[in-house]
Amino acid sequence: MKQALIFLTEGFEEVEAVTPLDFLRRAGVDAKFVSVCGTLAVTGAHGVVYQADMLFDQHVAAQADMLILPGGMPGAQHLQDHAALGKLLKAFHQDGKFICAICAAPMVLGHLGILQSKQATIYPGMEDRLIGAVPTALPVCRDGHIITSRAPGTATQFALALIEALEGTEAAAKIKADIVFD
Repeated sequence: MKQALIFLTEGFEEVEAVTPLDFLRRAGVDAKFVSVCGTLAVTGAHGVVYQADMLFDQHVAAQADMLILPGGMPGAQHLQDHAALGKLLKAFHQDGKFICAICAAPMVLGHLGILQSKQATIYPGMEDRLIGAVPTALPVCRDGHIITSRAPGTATQFALALIEALEGTEAAAKIKADIVFD
């Protein structure tokens, strides 16, 4: 079974974390919330408290197939400031493993130099944070092993793209039909 880890920190955008978790689990992926703030209870940008499945452990996370960064502020900034997560993201990039970010979170990838010459998208008005990237206005952008998305309104499209990357087109089409997404 493939594993996807979604990293939570104080101030994350709730829909950008919950939608991928839910849809990936529907598709049979072992998707988990990982807290990078030292406690399992993590408060989102709109005051909703979520229970993470585990605390950050670089060695455990290194075994995953996909890393996912939800946006939101100040959540994306907290993710960018987490040195061990940055090291893990760079290792995944080096290995060509899936790295995914939505809304403001692609700025973390730009900051780490992961987006060099890659097409990527980010929340409108933050394009300057896609350091080294070729910015697009697509709702979801996949360039090799990097998948980025624009905003809370694109969370469903983002989640379906993650399923397609891990489980294939048929699995994504099945979830899309199951949720009646046109």
